[in-house]
Amino acid sequence: MNIVCLDLEGVLVPEIWIAFSEASGIPELRRTTRDEPDYDKLMKYRIGILKEHGLGLKEIQETIAKIDPLPGAKEFLDELRKITQVIIISDTFTQFATPLMEKLGWPTLFCNSLEVADNGEITGFRMRIENSKLTTVKALQSIGYDTIASGDSFNDLAMIKASKAGFLFRSTDAIKADNPELPAFDEFDDLLNAIRSSM
Repeated sequence: MNIVCLDLEGVLVPEIWIAFSEASGIPELRRTTRDEPDYDKLMKYRIGILKEHGLGLKEIQETIAKIDPLPGAKEFLDELRKITQVIIISDTFTQFATPLMEKLGWPTLFCNSLEVADNGEITGFRMRIENSKLTTVKALQSIGYDTIASGDSFNDLAMIKASKAGFLFRSTDAIKADNPELPAFDEFDDLLNAIRSSM
């Protein structure tokens, strides 16, 4: 039994924090898991910047409402779901992802949640589980699934390497150079074909 585990941001939808950085005019918010491997450190950094600028969940959600899936992403996901089970495993948050899931046809999503004060200030975050991507892949394997994984960032590498087959998708040159053993693709058709052939 195969199950495909996909990253969300950078693979199926644009990076939310980059979009918000552009909308808010705050360049420091462009940092993502492509730049910072330590997710806890990255989120604390982001929350500090939001507080400094008096920005909260409402402003980020207004930006997210204007984000569409990457061209071809929904068609890729629809085609993939015809041939196998798919779970999106993301370090994003329920409060961010829901409108994007609607645009992608409501695929299964495992993600985290934000702690938000009554005034909309983001005060913290709750990770669903430690090392969520790798832990989820191992849990799926423990109940009889062969996992096939794909993502673009540092935080995807463990789940990709632990899977029966794993692929980088639209990753950075640095990550590709550091992981030459991982096939890397930039087009959805190529990724779909690679997944098909590894099943």
